[in-house]
Amino acid sequence: MKKMGNHSSISKKLYLGLALMLSLSLTSYAQEAATPMAAPAATAAPAATATPAAAPAATSGGDAAKGKDIFNANCAACHKLDAKATGPALRGVGAKYEKAWLYKWIHNSSDLIKSGDAAAVKVFEENNKIPMTAFPQLSEADIDNVIAYTMEPKAVAPAPVAGEKVPGTADANAGGISNSVILGALSLVMAILIVMLVLVNNVLRKVAAANGIHVASKEPRLSLWKAFARNQFLVLVSAIFLLLSGAYFVYGYLMQVGVDQNYSPVQPIHFSHRIHAGSNGINCNYCHSSARVSKHSGIPSLNVCMNCHKNISEVSDTTATADYSKDFYDKEIAKLYKAVGWDKDNQKYTGVTEPVKWVRIHNLQSFVYFNHSQHVTVAGVECQTCHGPVQTYEIQKQFAPLTMKWCIECHRKTEVKMEGNDYYKKIHEQLSKKYGVDKLTAAQMGGLECGKCHY
Repeated sequence: MKKMGNHSSISKKLYLGLALMLSLSLTSYAQEAATPMAAPAATAAPAATATPAAAPAATSGGDAAKGKDIFNANCAACHKLDAKATGPALRGVGAKYEKAWLYKWIHNSSDLIKSGDAAAVKVFEENNKIPMTAFPQLSEADIDNVIAYTMEPKAVAPAPVAGEKVPGTADANAGGISNSVILGALSLVMAILIVMLVLVNNVLRKVAAANGIHVASKEPRLSLWKAFARNQFLVLVSAIFLLLSGAYFVYGYLMQVGVDQNYSPVQPIHFSHRIHAGSNGINCNYCHSSARVSKHSGIPSLNVCMNCHKNISEVSDTTATADYSKDFYDKEIAKLYKAVGWDKDNQKYTGVTEPVKWVRIHNLQSFVYFNHSQHVTVAGVECQTCHGPVQTYEIQKQFAPLTMKWCIECHRKTEVKMEGNDYYKKIHEQLSKKYGVDKLTAAQMGGLECGKCHY
């Protein structure tokens, strides 16, 4: 019987060659499949637009663009064009009342009501008898401009044309062939090649057996683990390495216990600091007013929200983002109304309220003392120092690790603000001479004493 070298080497070479061919073919196939297929440009007929009706006589001579500016500056606090707020909706108001009556009503509605004017009394009673602010400073031309603005037709979003891609939606078949088809084809090719390799291996074994070729078996060798176990030096070094590595990872894990940096839970009502503190520029202390005088910054009551949202039941179209639509924000405002029991149609509270279960984000350990007023009012520390660029956050998160190391580093580099702060004047002068510096840090003022932060 013939003897020859290890047959497995032939199989290995064969496998290696097939694997190389497979990788090259799959790469080229994937590149070709990823190339976008040329598609004929689709033409769509332009959507028909409605021709606005001629402006009513009440709007003659008015400038709608100027009227919009006047409306936003004087009227928008209580009125909306298409929805009732503190006052009635004003879309088309020029067609409901005579111009001379509107002049009198806007200049001084109280006098018109006291005169017994039927229309004035009706408007007053329909709006919960809330008196309208008088605007004697507005000229008749200004009022004409406002009327012209309110008489503009409501903008309606054009209906999507059949076959036209709707913005914001992904085309699953962009590029001609979907990813599912490509993956399916690659899987099929892989399965065929595996079957071929198995069949080739079986054929080679049968050919070898038919020709009396004996495949030499491998000589028994000492296993790697047994060789390692017999080498005492390697065992010792490996044991020391594993112990040190384990101690390092255990220490790192334990040091992260209670550290919730970047924690950003989903709240029951979505609140965007990006919109309120960023776009609208609302000061942090307006909502978190207790931060100036108290240990805690406090969670604003919903009454604070309603100071603005009594008249803001929906956001503007420009507020929406790729992730959050206008409809999403409007529904969140509706959740606020439901929680406080506010009927936006009748502009009054129903008395039926629901608690809002906010999820706490920043949570210091019970043995740590932190006073917001000492940092915000006395030290003049900006909110962003600890809470990050809040004005850019769509979802609020914990910016800082709030560890002892982080606090100590801040105390060591933060200088005490003495401008208008006579409370520390005397001790600042004494310690400045002691340390030979012009300005002291919080650490030099005693900010590293254990009792400052721990009971």
